Amino acid sequence: MADADNLVLEHLRHIRRAVDETREDVREIKTRVGSIERELAQVHVKIAERSFRIDRLADRVERRLELAEV
Repeated sequence: MADADNLVLEHLRHIRRAVDETREDVREIKTRVGSIERELAQVHVKIAERSFRIDRLADRVERRLELAEV
């Protein structure tokens, strides 16, 4: 019976080690995904800023060429 108990304990230790490794991997993945989300948000802000600038520039060109009503 002691051999069976030792075998069960060995399996449990292996399972616990695997769970610990998985937990660490998930922690790292969450950190990396958070970084990607922040970077992507910054890209969206930059795109919005550029879009606003392009719209303003287009308005100024239209006014200068008298294509738009003042």
